[in-house]
Amino acid sequence: MKYLHGMRPFLTFVLLLSLFHVVRPQEQQGGHELKVGLVLSGGGAKGLAHIGALKVIEEAGVRIDYIGGTSMGAIVGALYASGYSAGQLDSLFRETDFTELIQDNLPRGAKTFYEKEDSERYALTLPFNGFRVTFPQAISGGQNIYNELVRALYHVKDISDFNELPIPFFCVATDVETGEEIRLDKGYLPEAIMASGTFPSLFEPSEVDGRILIDGGVLNNYPVDEVRAMGADLVIGVDVQHGLRDRESLMSATEILLQINNYRTVGQMAVKSQRTDIYIKPDMEPYSVIDFNLLDSIIATGERAAMQQLRPLREAAMKQGRKPARRPRIPTVDSLAINRLLIQGNNSYSRGYVKGKLRFDLAERIPFSKLRQGISNLAATGNFKTIRYELLSNGLGQDLVLKLQENPTRRFIRIGAHYDDLYKSGALINITQKHFLTNDDVASFDLVLGDHIRYNAEYYIDKGSYWSFGINSRFNSFDYDVNYGVIRSNFDVADDPNINAINLDVSDLTNQIYLQTVLREEFAFGLGVEHKLLKYSTRTLNEVGSPEAAFGGDGTRTFFENSHYFSTYGTLTLDTYDDRYLPSRGLLFDGVFNLYLLSSDFNDNFREFAVARARMGAAFPLTHNLSLNLETSGGFKLGTAPVTSFDFVLGGYGSQLINNFVPFLGYDFLALPGNSFVKADARFDLEFAPKNHLLLAANFANVEDDLFRTGEWFTEPDYAGYGVGYAWESFFGPLQLLYSWSPDGGSGRVFVSLGYWF
Repeated sequence: MKYLHGMRPFLTFVLLLSLFHVVRPQEQQGGHELKVGLVLSGGGAKGLAHIGALKVIEEAGVRIDYIGGTSMGAIVGALYASGYSAGQLDSLFRETDFTELIQDNLPRGAKTFYEKEDSERYALTLPFNGFRVTFPQAISGGQNIYNELVRALYHVKDISDFNELPIPFFCVATDVETGEEIRLDKGYLPEAIMASGTFPSLFEPSEVDGRILIDGGVLNNYPVDEVRAMGADLVIGVDVQHGLRDRESLMSATEILLQINNYRTVGQMAVKSQRTDIYIKPDMEPYSVIDFNLLDSIIATGERAAMQQLRPLREAAMKQGRKPARRPRIPTVDSLAINRLLIQGNNSYSRGYVKGKLRFDLAERIPFSKLRQGISNLAATGNFKTIRYELLSNGLGQDLVLKLQENPTRRFIRIGAHYDDLYKSGALINITQKHFLTNDDVASFDLVLGDHIRYNAEYYIDKGSYWSFGINSRFNSFDYDVNYGVIRSNFDVADDPNINAINLDVSDLTNQIYLQTVLREEFAFGLGVEHKLLKYSTRTLNEVGSPEAAFGGDGTRTFFENSHYFSTYGTLTLDTYDDRYLPSRGLLFDGVFNLYLLSSDFNDNFREFAVARARMGAAFPLTHNLSLNLETSGGFKLGTAPVTSFDFVLGGYGSQLINNFVPFLGYDFLALPGNSFVKADARFDLEFAPKNHLLLAANFANVEDDLFRTGEWFTEPDYAGYGVGYAWESFFGPLQLLYSWSPDGGSGRVFVSLGYWF
C-alpha cells in the first residue's frame, strides 16, 4: 500500500495523459492536423447555391484548407479563397446585375457618336467573311464579368501563385484545340477563373499563356481527386449539376449544350460522389444555368442541402481541433494610380489609338470606375474580341498590362426593321466595312426597302479628340396627307375651296463632307459643307399642262419645290443620355447652324439665308423605376429670303424626322408651320416591369413667322398636346404605342412606332 501510495502521482499523470490521448482528434496523432478540401462544381446560375452551402459550412466551424472549382464553382471558390466570407459573397452577388454582365451591355457613354448610332439602328449584326454570312463564336465577350472580377479581386492582384492565397486554390479549364484538361493554379487570378467559366456559345474562348481555353466543365466539372491531391484528408463537395433532362426542359441552345456535356458527367459523378467524404447535393432540377434572377431561391436551396449534412460538418470541425482563422478584411477599391501602360496584341491599332480610348492620364490617381470606363470604351469599338488586363504593383504605382485580341472580322451585315405612321414599313439591310482604305476608317451603306425606298451611305475616319473626317450621303422620302392650308401658307399656291387636304410627297437627297472633333465621347463639334436636293410635290392637284406639272414628266404631278441648295454648316452636340429613346438620366444638347449660299432656285425667290435650331434636355430618376425627361427646343431663320422650304413644321411623333420637321403631340404630322418656333416637353417614364414602360407626356409650343423678332416666343403657348402610352424595349428596338390629344379640339390620335428608327 505504501508502494501504491508512492506511485499515486505517477499513475495520476499516466491517467490524465491517456484521457488527453482519447479526447484529442484522431488526426492530430503524430502532429498531423486534419486538412479539409472543398470542391465546387460548375453550373452557371445554379452555382449560386455554393454561397448557401458555404454559409452552413462556416456556421459549423469548418476550416477550409484547399479549394478547387470549375466554372461558376471557380468564381465562387476564388472569391472565398481570396478572403471573402459567405455573407460577403451573398452581398456581392446580390448587388450584381447578371443580365447586364452576361450580355456585355456597355454603357452608352462608352460609345462614340458613330457607335451610338449603330447600336440604336440595327437589330442584328452578323460577320460577313468572304462574302458569306457567318455567326459569332459567342453571345458575349465576357468583358463586363471580367471587369467585375478584377475589381473584386484587386486585394490579391499581386499573388501569382494561387497556393499563396489565404486558402490555396486552383481551377480547371479545357484547351479547345487539344481537348486537354488544364489545371490553373498560377497566373492572374481573374483571368484564370474567367477561362474556367467560358461556357461555349455563351462566352468567347479565353487565351491564357498561348492556349485557347473554354469551360473546364467540358472535361472535369467536379475536380475531387485534384483537391485530395493537394493534401486534403477530408473532402467536402458541393455538386450543383443536374442529371439528364427531358425534352420539355431543353428550351435553349445553352441547355442543349449542357445536356450533351452531361452525358459524360452523369456517369463520372456516380464515382466522384463516392470519393467525397461530405457530399452536398442541392436539388437543382427546378433551375437552369441562366436563372440568375432566382438568386434568393437558389442560395436557399444550397443552405437546405448543406443543413442535411450539418452533423458530419460539425464532426469534421471538432476533428480539426481549432477554429477557422478570422476572414481578412477586404479593402474597398476607390482609386488607383497607373504609371505604366503595357499593350500586347495591338497589331492593327496604334498605341495612341488605344490610349486615346482609355481616356485617362498616366501617373495620376483615378477612380476605379474610370479605368472600367476606359476598358468599356475600347470594347465598344467592336475592334477587339476580348480585352484582358492585369493590374500589378511596381513600387510607385501600378502597371496596367493590356492583352488585346483583335477582331479579325472587318465586314458585317446588319439588319433592322421598323414601322411608324410617317415612313410606314421598312426593312433595313446594311453592309459595313472596317479598314476600307486605312486602318482607322469605316465605310457603311444602308438600304431601306418598304413603302419608301431610302438609303444612307457613310465613310469616316474616326480619330476621336483629333479632327475626324467624314462623307455622308442619304436619301429620304415619304408621303403624307396634310392640310391644304399648310401648303398655301408656305408656297405660292392658289386657294381652292374644294380641297381640304392633299397628299404631299417629300424627297430629300443630302450629301455632306465634314470635319469633327470629340471630347470624352460625349461632346462633339463639327464643320462641313452640304448639298441638298429637296422636292415637295403632289398628285392631288393634277394640274395638267401647268408649268409646275411639267416637272413631273407625265403632267400628273405638281411641284412646290424642286431645288438644289448648297450650304456650310456647324454642329455642336453633347449627349450623355443613357438611352436614346427612353432616357432615365443624362444631358442632351444638339445644335445645328446652316448658312445657305447657293440654289438652283426652282421658285425664283432665293437669297442667302441661315437656319439655326437647337434642342436641349435633361433626364433624371425620381425613384428607382420612375424618371422625368425635360426638354426644350427652338429654331429660327435669319435673312429676308422668302424661301419657305426650310421652315419648321410641327406635329406627329418620332425620333428621326428629317430637316426641320419637329414632333409635337396632339397634332398630326406636318400640321403647324412657321419659320421659327419654341417648344417644351415633359415626360414621366414608369418602368413598371423590366423593359416595360408606362409613359405620360405633355408638350407646349409657339410657332409662327418671325417669332423671335416680335417677342411672341416668350408669351403663353399657343399650342398644347398631351399623350399617354406604353413602350417595350424589344431586341429589335422599342415598341411604342401613344395616344395623344390636344385641348384645342379635334379627335385624339394614336401613334405607333415599332423598332429602331432609321
